[in-house]
Amino acid sequence: MNINMPKNPQFNKYYQKHQKCLKLNGLQPKTIEAYSRAIRRIGNYFDCRIENLTSDQLLDYFNALLDSHSWNTVKLDLYGLKFFYTRVLKKTWDDIPLVKPPKATRIPDILSIEQVNRLFAATNRLSYKVFFFTIYSMGLRLGEGIKLTVGDIDSVNMRVHIRNAKGNKDRLAPMPENTLRVLRKFWTVHKHPHFIFPSRKRGLKNARLVDLPLDRGGIQTAMKTVVKQIGIKKNLMPFPAPQLCNAFTGGRG
Repeated sequence: MNINMPKNPQFNKYYQKHQKCLKLNGLQPKTIEAYSRAIRRIGNYFDCRIENLTSDQLLDYFNALLDSHSWNTVKLDLYGLKFFYTRVLKKTWDDIPLVKPPKATRIPDILSIEQVNRLFAATNRLSYKVFFFTIYSMGLRLGEGIKLTVGDIDSVNMRVHIRNAKGNKDRLAPMPENTLRVLRKFWTVHKHPHFIFPSRKRGLKNARLVDLPLDRGGIQTAMKTVVKQIGIKKNLMPFPAPQLCNAFTGGRG
């Protein structure tokens, strides 16, 4: 389905108002993008006439969407449309019992100690090696690791302040001694005054001059490359920190 911006003056007016409402409600950037994408997709599907959609029209839309997208996309489009109706159009929203994802209980894949050691050993770039070690040793999400700053490290109490985590909430994560040691050694290489993991666009020698953290896409590409190289066929999950005490060795920038 088309997610490009429709060329319709009235729709564009609604869309811009929608953007403002999303930001003023303090939603996370990923949620804002998901809801915005939903409105563009719905707008294209209904030729920009989305002010008075009926239950039958929505049934047709979500049925068509599910043929080509995941249940999660269907759910996000429904939530995005609800936000649009209640906050932009100021209309009463009648809950639509259309989207009921099938219940599924999944057990996450856990890497063995040997697999973790192989993953770190196969990662040649020092920035990525330290990043992988850090998020695995502390059980951090990708975005949480990227946003870590020097001020987030509490070496006295051996913990890290995770800001704007899931649900826009802060939390404290325990930090193993070996992780602190690795991060300190890594900082002496790049010496950025703010970021723990500065962007690689100027190399480690000039990393202190960049104004952005590591690129999410670069991290994901590096992980996929290493996983393919060593033949791990699992969805990677954080590994218990105590079992990583000897898993780290150095690497190139």
